[in-house]
Amino acid sequence: MMRQYELVERVQKYKPDANEALLNKAYVYAMQKHGQQKRASGDPYISHPLEVAAILTDMRLDESTIAVALLHDTIEDTTATRAEIDELFGEDIGRLVEGLTKIKKIDLVTKKAKQAENLRKLLLAISDDVRVLLVKLADRLHNMRTLDHMSPEKRARISEETMEIYAPLAGRMGMQDMREELEELSFRHINPEAYDTVTKRLEELSRRNEGLVKKIETELRDLLVANGLANAMVKGRLKKPYSVFRKMQSKSLSFEQLSDIYGFRLLVDDIPSCYRALGIVHTRWRVVPGRFKDYISTPKQNDYRSLHTTIVGPSSQRIELQIRTKRMHEIAEFGIAAHTLYKDGANGNGDGDVLSKESSAYSWLRHTIEALAEGDSPEEFLEHTKLELFQDQVFCFTPKGKLIALPRGATPIDFAYAVHTNIGDTTVGAKINGRIMPLVTRLTNGDEVEIIRSGVQVPPAAWEEIVVTGKARAAIRRATRLAIRKQYAGLGHRILERTFERAGKIFSRDALKPALHRLGQKDVEDAIAAVGRGEMSSLDVLRAVYPDHQDERVTVKPAGDEGWFNVHSASGMIFKIPGKNKADLADDAEAPPIRGLAANVEVHFAPTGAVPGDRIVGIMEKGKGITIYPIQSPVLQRFDDEPERWIDVRWDLDEANKSRFAARVLINALNEPGTLAKVAQTVADVDVNIRVLNTVRVAADFTEMALDVEVWDLRQLNQLLVQLKELDCIATVKRLYE
Repeated sequence: MMRQYELVERVQKYKPDANEALLNKAYVYAMQKHGQQKRASGDPYISHPLEVAAILTDMRLDESTIAVALLHDTIEDTTATRAEIDELFGEDIGRLVEGLTKIKKIDLVTKKAKQAENLRKLLLAISDDVRVLLVKLADRLHNMRTLDHMSPEKRARISEETMEIYAPLAGRMGMQDMREELEELSFRHINPEAYDTVTKRLEELSRRNEGLVKKIETELRDLLVANGLANAMVKGRLKKPYSVFRKMQSKSLSFEQLSDIYGFRLLVDDIPSCYRALGIVHTRWRVVPGRFKDYISTPKQNDYRSLHTTIVGPSSQRIELQIRTKRMHEIAEFGIAAHTLYKDGANGNGDGDVLSKESSAYSWLRHTIEALAEGDSPEEFLEHTKLELFQDQVFCFTPKGKLIALPRGATPIDFAYAVHTNIGDTTVGAKINGRIMPLVTRLTNGDEVEIIRSGVQVPPAAWEEIVVTGKARAAIRRATRLAIRKQYAGLGHRILERTFERAGKIFSRDALKPALHRLGQKDVEDAIAAVGRGEMSSLDVLRAVYPDHQDERVTVKPAGDEGWFNVHSASGMIFKIPGKNKADLADDAEAPPIRGLAANVEVHFAPTGAVPGDRIVGIMEKGKGITIYPIQSPVLQRFDDEPERWIDVRWDLDEANKSRFAARVLINALNEPGTLAKVAQTVADVDVNIRVLNTVRVAADFTEMALDVEVWDLRQLNQLLVQLKELDCIATVKRLYE
């Protein structure tokens, strides 16, 4: 275990004027507070904060950050309080220690929402002061190094969490060495068989090619020195097991098929020397086409800068080369921790605002938090954050030359939202390198993208399945929710106007405001939309606005020889419905899963059907009871002047429901052998049942098919439509409404 004087000496090696008194006081305080506490390994608990502090001294961080590392578990695991730490060490250190305490656990076995909320707290704490992230990553690294003492279940859970959250976050902050070690340690516990296999193969390869790395290093160095780069350094190594495994998985390669397992770094004095070294190497050995990347002129968002190339080098060995300056190498290893603020800052307290001006990585983090922390459910926040952390990048440009970094596989829609949310919402098309291209086109490095906009555009919900960035998905979901709410609010407003009119009252938004608290709604639009969705009765709104209003509804009873009944709709209207005698009601079949109807009402679906997920309305039809239509059905226009026949209904399904519902699909297909078989197979593949199939030949080369299908819900129906559209033999597909 590291002693007090050893810690001070480690800091003074790179910061001679370090505050020794602060380090000594933090060391003694942590030692006293943790007392006789033990870790799972049996070691004294104080060994953990000491090792975390040691990891941070390797990054050459200031004494304030080292003190926070020593104290980071005191509030969480001892009798220490924030007030006590503030008094002894100052509010700045107290705030950091408390921030680490609040976000100490992100537990994957808890509900996803809880995990996401804790992740949100972590990112918000980091955005306030980046030192929280540095201590947290060092804390996680030491925990991963000592994970063998945990139970197998806990090892797997913590490793999964590290692989999903902490390793990508370290990478995004430019801390590549820490990311690689976190990935290796996680990989060993998540997939021990694969880890052992890859490790053994790399060891065998290293023994078989013993001396090869040294030989290549020597030949490269001699070549550079002979051409005037006397200070050049060359470092070679085998790739890490997880890096090899990930490449095998992503490219579906066997170990024998990997041809670039060796990697070499060429370190030179300045940027011109980087390009000079590149020219020397390319002149001497053949270049592998398509494997050159210039991250010096176009740095990554985490400040990473380097030249990447792959050559068929010495001994005809295919090797990867990274050419960079020594300063670039320091940033590539330690990321944001390598910035001079933490070594030469005048105040030594690592002010986050100063760092954000110097570090693109930290600016990215702030931007990500701002984009993702607006509204949205915790689950969406977690999903979008993981998307932002994991993706490799491509670099594209606006017509004015502004650089936009996007995840690999991004589309012009992602590009538009990366520029501005409003631009994404109004996108209708895109020009890529001067040519109009589909919005689903995958962007590549160097593309110039011009977005075509329209003021009346609303982003389709289907875009969510196309985009790859969290920001775009969040914005599309938000726009979709607002559009749907607007539709429901329009329907709700009409329902409320009719209900109030029948009661002899006048509906207005101003009249509704004082009653919002009685309805449990935040604002007027929410209340009106809730009526439109069928979540709240318009009569409840009427009573909330006019508490003295007397409801004159009639009880259900026979109204004639043919068994007519008075029925109350959810919108407060009264209808006469043909039904059965009370004696016969017990023999009725199970009622349809529709809420808003009396139990004795005969209910039918429109000929083209309605499925759960559709916004539905009921229409009174004399002699037939009530017919359920999707709100998009054009036949509803016939009843615009008969508001008394409209019934406010909604689906009432539970998880145990196993019913399928009818819908009609119209297909325009090529008239060629095998078309019907492909259609039938596609329908079967998405677990949809065909009830009726009618075909009509509409032209020499085309056949029109009308399919009456049975589906579980609207999501499955939309999936079927998407799958059918992808068939080469299909010209058009659409859902039919009566």
